[in-house]
Amino acid sequence: MNPRLFVLTSATFAIGTDGFLIAGILPDIAHSLDVSPSVAGQLVTFFALAYALLSPVLAAATASWPRRRLLLTGLAVFTLGNVIVAVAPTYGIALTGRLVAAAGAAVVTPVATVAATALVPPEQRGRALAVVVAGLSAATALGAPLGTAVGDAGHWRVSLWGVAGLGVLAAVGIAVLLPPVPEPPALDLRTRLAPLRDLRIATVLSTTLLAMTGLYTVYTYISLSFDRATDGSGTRLALLLVAFGVAATIGNLTAGSLTDRFGTRRVLTVALLACVADFALMPWSGSGLPGALVAVIVWGVCGFGVLVPQQHRLISVSGAGAPLSIALNATATYLGVGLSGAIGAAGLHLVGAHRLGLISVVFLAAGLVTAELAHRIIRLREEGAPTAAAAAPVPDSLSRQEG
Repeated sequence: MNPRLFVLTSATFAIGTDGFLIAGILPDIAHSLDVSPSVAGQLVTFFALAYALLSPVLAAATASWPRRRLLLTGLAVFTLGNVIVAVAPTYGIALTGRLVAAAGAAVVTPVATVAATALVPPEQRGRALAVVVAGLSAATALGAPLGTAVGDAGHWRVSLWGVAGLGVLAAVGIAVLLPPVPEPPALDLRTRLAPLRDLRIATVLSTTLLAMTGLYTVYTYISLSFDRATDGSGTRLALLLVAFGVAATIGNLTAGSLTDRFGTRRVLTVALLACVADFALMPWSGSGLPGALVAVIVWGVCGFGVLVPQQHRLISVSGAGAPLSIALNATATYLGVGLSGAIGAAGLHLVGAHRLGLISVVFLAAGLVTAELAHRIIRLREEGAPTAAAAAPVPDSLSRQEG
C-alpha cells in the first residue's frame, strides 16, 4: 500500500474530528451560547447541509485547479471556519463559522478520496479507500473523545482550536509529501449532477443517504441518549466515544479487505442488518454502561463497515465518471448527517432521547432495501437489461466484486 495515502488520511482525520466533536461537547456549547441542546445540535445540521449543497458547486468551480493546491486551499478555509467558531461570542457567529468550515471540508473530502484511488492499482482500490476513510473513523476513536475530555476539563472552545491545529498539520503534510495527482477534466455543475440520471448510481446514493441519516440520528445527541450510562460524566462519555471510534476504525479497515474478497453486496447486507438490530435494542442496552459499550461497538464496526463498500460500488459502476459519483456520495453522506440532526431534534420531543434508536431503525431498514435494489439493478444492467440511461463502462476487475 502506498504510504502517501496516509497524508490524505490526515486531512480526513481533521475533518472527521470536526464533524464528530460537537456531539461530545454539545451540552457545554448550549450552555455557553445560551441555547437549548436541540438548537445547539443544529451546528451539526448546518455544517452537514452546507457541505452537501456546496460540494458539487465548489467541485465545478474549482475543476481546473491542481489537486494539491485544491486540497491546501480547502484545508485553509476549513481551519479558518474552526477559528471563527472557537472565538464566537454568539450562536449566530458560531453558525457562520460552521458554514466556512463546511465549505473547506466540501472541497477536501471528495478530492482526497478520489486521489487515493489514483495512487494505487485497481485491485487495491478497496483498501486504499479504507485507508483514507479511516481518517474519519480514527477521528471518532481519538479526535472526538479527546476533544470531549478537553471540553469537560476546561472549555469547549479549546477543542475547536485543536481542530484548527489538525487542519494546519494536514496541510503541511500534503504540501510536503503528496505527489502530483492527475486532474480530472473540467466539468460544469450540470455535468457533475449527470450521474443522478443513472438509476444504478441514484439507488446507491439513496442507500448512503438513508444509512447515514439512521446512523447519525443518535450520534448528534449521544450525550443525551446515553446519559443513563454516563450519569452525566464527561469521562464516561469520552469512554463511549473511544469505544465507538476504535470499533469504527476496525470496521472500516476490515470492510476494505472484506469488500475486495467477498464483494459489496454481502458486506453491506451484513453490516446494515446488524445496525438495524443494534439500534432497535438501544432503548434497553443504553440503560447501563456495559450495555452501552456493546451497543456503540456494534454501531461503530457495522456502521463504518458501510462506507467502503458503498464507495467501491459507485466506482465499479461509474468507470471514468467515478470522481463525480464519489463527490455525490460525499454530498449524500453529509445530507444524511444534516437531516439526522433535524430528525434527532424532533425525536427528542416526540419519543425522547433514550428512544432515538427506534427512529434510526426506520432509515437503516430502508437503506437495506435500497442496497439490495441497487445490487439487482446493477446486475440487470450487466446482463444487458435496459434499466436506465447508458453510463460509462464497468471495468471487469471491479464488476466481479459486486457479488
